[in-house]
Amino acid sequence: MQQSPAVIRSRRVVLPDGERPADVLVRDGRIEQVAAHGSLLAGDAHLTDLGECALLPGLVDTHVHVNEPGRTEWEGFATATRAAAAGGVTTIIDMPLNSIPPTTTLAGLAAKRGIAEGQAWVDLGFWGGAIPGNAGDLEPLHEAGVFGFKSFLAPSGVDEFPHVEQADLEKALAEQARIGALAIIHAEDPAVLAAAPQHPGVHYRDFLASRPDDAEAAAVARLLDTARRTGARVHILHVSSAAVLPLLAQARADGVQVTAETCPHYLTLTAEEVPDGDTAFKCCPPIRDESNRDRLWAALAAGEFIGVVSDHSPSTPNLKLLQSLGGSGDFAAAWGGIASLQLGLPAIWTEARRRGHTLADVVRWMSAGPASLVGLDGSKGAIAVGHDADLVAFDPDAEFSVDPAGLHHRNPVTPYAGRTLSGAVRTTWLRGRVVDVHGEPFGRQIRRPLPS
Repeated sequence: MQQSPAVIRSRRVVLPDGERPADVLVRDGRIEQVAAHGSLLAGDAHLTDLGECALLPGLVDTHVHVNEPGRTEWEGFATATRAAAAGGVTTIIDMPLNSIPPTTTLAGLAAKRGIAEGQAWVDLGFWGGAIPGNAGDLEPLHEAGVFGFKSFLAPSGVDEFPHVEQADLEKALAEQARIGALAIIHAEDPAVLAAAPQHPGVHYRDFLASRPDDAEAAAVARLLDTARRTGARVHILHVSSAAVLPLLAQARADGVQVTAETCPHYLTLTAEEVPDGDTAFKCCPPIRDESNRDRLWAALAAGEFIGVVSDHSPSTPNLKLLQSLGGSGDFAAAWGGIASLQLGLPAIWTEARRRGHTLADVVRWMSAGPASLVGLDGSKGAIAVGHDADLVAFDPDAEFSVDPAGLHHRNPVTPYAGRTLSGAVRTTWLRGRVVDVHGEPFGRQIRRPLPS
């Protein structure tokens, strides 16, 4: 169905070449023109003047655990994409676990697609999984449209998605190199984890000691060595430790095709502030100390990360063992995952602005970079002629206190509860249609499947 043309005007439009006043003409879901501020007369177009409220491209989040089917009580397509829209995220790529079945076969992919149909508020794509024994499934899944394949080098936490030993990794990377697929890797070394001190309980320092920097560094070193031999293109997921940064730099200098991401919780939270027993902060790899966070920010500013993505990994509150709900607060036993899909943009903007960064930087990290990772940079990740009109009205000066009751993911558990953040999403457009206004859904679910 054709849409009426629309002009969206702002004195702060974040474009690929920087921020400036502009008018953006949208027609039939795409950006038709970017013109000088005030130069486009409304005519037959609807005019929205945002004033000093910034206009950003919709965020692209390539690391989201939707968990449906099979664990819909943890999260689901309706709730996850609703939270995404409220947070200015207009494209998500769903991880191949923790759903049952996982996306490791064509049947698993079909199950995901079937159940997502008609539920999603934003555009949606899927990762496949590379696990022991499914090398023969990778090419059919790639041809069917998955964006690449996730593997764990250490246990994933769910039995139906086992981690790969070295022989499995060699086979999977060789096959992905052959078919031209991207390998995305959870990099922690199981031998280092097994040797680390294990002291279950409520003390965060004990949990942090059980997932040391060396676990990430050893896994990344082994992965990069395997990528050198196989010629595979690899992407390191959720980097929490600055210890891996020299390894990535050397590998790139050697010609290895490697990219990496980090996440809002590693850039905005620190180990020093995690209260004992508050398992809302548990994730794997873990939130590390303030000095480490500073080094991650320096690497991000230097372009060493291709993007900042949520690793939205929710569960039911009882699996988090929250003390506030009568749980034990045992970090070793609690489910590891941060639910932040709706809050990533204001969380990052709050810290970025404090460090002297701009909205253009945030857009590069959270929209353009992730879009390029998955090959969607021809249609997503920028306010540019010909791109989808995925847009966000964002008030960078607004402040709010995070109230979990205002979150839209299924189980509103967050380590940001009570924290004051800067920046509020006012309106989200998906291909020119409003899907969220001030945190409230608008219109109907209109997602489309993404091309791989």
